[in-house]
Amino acid sequence: MNTFERLGRGPSDPPILSGDAAPEAAARSGKAEGDANAPPVVTPAPLSRSEVRTILVSLMLTMFLAALDQTIVATALPTIGRQFHEVTTLSWVITAYLLASTAVAPLFGTLSDIYGRRAMIVTALGLFVAGSVLCALAPNMAALIMARGVQGIGGGGILPVVQTVISDVVTPRERGQYQAYFSGVWTAAGIAGPVLGGVFAEHLHWSMIFWINVPLGFVSLALLLPKMGKIPVFHRRRRVDWTGGLLLMASAVVFLLVLTWGGNRFAWASPQIAAMLGASLVLATVFVRHARKTSEPFLPLSLMGGPVVPYAIAAGALALGAIIGITVHLPLYYQVVHHLSASESGLALIPIAAISTGGAALAGRSMTRTLHYKRVAVLGTTFAAVVAAILAVVTPPLWPLLALLSLFAFGLGTIFPVSVVSLQNAVARQQVGTVTGAMNFFRALVSSFAVAAFAAILLMALGTDASIGNEGGGRVGVISASDLTTAFRYVFAATAAMLAGAALLLVRMEERPLTGPPA
Repeated sequence: MNTFERLGRGPSDPPILSGDAAPEAAARSGKAEGDANAPPVVTPAPLSRSEVRTILVSLMLTMFLAALDQTIVATALPTIGRQFHEVTTLSWVITAYLLASTAVAPLFGTLSDIYGRRAMIVTALGLFVAGSVLCALAPNMAALIMARGVQGIGGGGILPVVQTVISDVVTPRERGQYQAYFSGVWTAAGIAGPVLGGVFAEHLHWSMIFWINVPLGFVSLALLLPKMGKIPVFHRRRRVDWTGGLLLMASAVVFLLVLTWGGNRFAWASPQIAAMLGASLVLATVFVRHARKTSEPFLPLSLMGGPVVPYAIAAGALALGAIIGITVHLPLYYQVVHHLSASESGLALIPIAAISTGGAALAGRSMTRTLHYKRVAVLGTTFAAVVAAILAVVTPPLWPLLALLSLFAFGLGTIFPVSVVSLQNAVARQQVGTVTGAMNFFRALVSSFAVAAFAAILLMALGTDASIGNEGGGRVGVISASDLTTAFRYVFAATAAMLAGAALLLVRMEERPLTGPPA
């Protein structure tokens, strides 16, 4: 029996009794939940194992492209700045991608529920490849920054659509282990990005970091598109609430600018930051009021309620924010406290990135074999919180520190497949794209907030004479090892608090039955 056949859409389906299963029952009946006028769900011929494998490989390659471009540019920035004789706006090469990719994540998720996965994955990949070409051909810094924005729009659409397509071809019970595979791809791209960026910039030309996306993008489309026609269709055409989408994206962009500029370009207590925070809050308030009055809002507020969705989103966002916040600032700790070089500090981050994938794989596999699938994530996240609390109290030498951070990453990795699958399992199939896009949107916001918050914690602990930017840099020479060790104890304590909160959210989250083959 192949993966698609195990989706259970035939007469032999076991009855779904309650709660979470209602959306699945609605999908099986051929109608969108609560919408008698929705078109019937299209069920093509079953996918073979080789076809499922081809789809998943092409999705992994697609995700690899989006993940790679979040890190590959960083090591090439000095070379780019020297060529264009411009350093004051150099950080915008990364910031433009971040702003664009975060803002459009809910847009692509919602549009995939309206116009279908095929249209959105082609659009996202097309924009990503087009933006890559524009980046490679950019004649000056301004053109490069604008091209990175275009590339970010495509990259921001790739992740939620890929995760949604996975939900269309793999049952919720089996989906966790596939989410773990994709976590491994994301990790590999994060590790390979800085290395490839440095090699291309030093030995070839910095434009190669963008040109490489073109053939990989076409290969991904060539593998994926012939099989997309066999993927079951769950989208439903409806009016697009562009007003709501623009309000949500505008609020997010302004908030991200606050996190980017706060403590860097402007003081946190400056009038500029206060005005931008106020503008972001006003835009968010207008969005909420608009969503309540609109019959078919861009992001239905009712979708964000219930005993599963808000807990899964918040828990995953806290966990991702914790690991990203720690990863961004640890190189400074390695260099000052343990006297590692910049390249050695980068290598010391590999255990965190790589071993978290092992935790995700464990949780994903447990979802296929146990009924109480969230227990692994609760225990793993609690264990990670305990390790972070230990690091807030003790200061181990380098190798014990790496061992503890590896244990921390393994426990933390268990939360990601459980939160994603629980979220998608709790909504109607016609809303999976929307809720997946919202999940990625809030994860990105919380991650950016965590990076800025950890930097602010370090600054407060070290005093105003220290210089630490939002990217964990700073004047290493003016910070003493003892002072930074003390300051990082507060960072580890904040990390422990975030993970403890994530564990409590998982405990509160309803553990609904997963459809699919028996455990």
